[in-house]
Amino acid sequence: MSSPPVTELSNDALELLKADGQRVEEYLRKSLKDHPLAPPKLIEAIEYSLMAGGKRLRPSLVLECARACGGGEANASALAAAGAIELIHTFSLVHDDLPAMDDDDLRRGRPTNHKVFGEAMAILAGDAMVTLAFELIATRAAPALVPALVKELAVASGPQGMIGGQVLDMAGENQQLSLDGLRQIHRLKTGALLTAACRLGAIASEGGVAALAAMTKYGQNLGIAFQIVDDILDVTSTPEQLGKQTNKDAGKGKNTYPSLMGLDRSRAAAKEHLDAAISGLADLGPRADRLKTLARFVVERTM
Repeated sequence: MSSPPVTELSNDALELLKADGQRVEEYLRKSLKDHPLAPPKLIEAIEYSLMAGGKRLRPSLVLECARACGGGEANASALAAAGAIELIHTFSLVHDDLPAMDDDDLRRGRPTNHKVFGEAMAILAGDAMVTLAFELIATRAAPALVPALVKELAVASGPQGMIGGQVLDMAGENQQLSLDGLRQIHRLKTGALLTAACRLGAIASEGGVAALAAMTKYGQNLGIAFQIVDDILDVTSTPEQLGKQTNKDAGKGKNTYPSLMGLDRSRAAAKEHLDAAISGLADLGPRADRLKTLARFVVERTM
């Protein structure tokens, strides 16, 4: 059966992301209000980046994977995990934008956090978001699921996940990496958190071993496809389209899929991983339709 037209897929995915994103944003706003003793300026800096928009792909994946694995709409554990992973993702963006890291001035169409609040406050806001993420899971998820959810998010975020990937990315600047070396960077820096989003949804819904395996395969392939497309967009899009600086990877001596493979082969590789992600959902039947829509959007997006 052929896929729906790209425009239709994009509209469906954007509506899905919008609905899930609004739900998570409301949840996070209420959660921040539960900290009345926190310094107002710190909360302001957190909200500035946390509520700046974005696709909300990671929290949406938590919620949609939970649904696909049998979790209901009122799944408190999935919502806590969705909020937590968006806090971790936003922390990573705030710290990545710092002068000591990528030194970016624009994020989601407006000045980066350190440009508005200063470097010290941006660092502290990122630190606070990490602790808030684990607090959400510890206090809002079903007690029996807390250890597994905390472990999943910690491993994906830490030295063998996103943070480790950032270290490898920085170490690889101005060096010619092999394709395997680049894949390792992105498997950790980008793929680990996207895979964790899918696994968190399965854990929160108590979907069982088979469901967790399906979400893992889906998430791993989706993560690679996402990064390949991100690299493509960096060289084919404008800052207005992406809401951030473009053509910056080459200027900083970073290795990318287009620089190692060329645009055509990069697009083909993204499609291969899209097909692999979708094939991993076969046993879930119609329950996985929304996940397929999100996967196709990741590869076909222009922003």
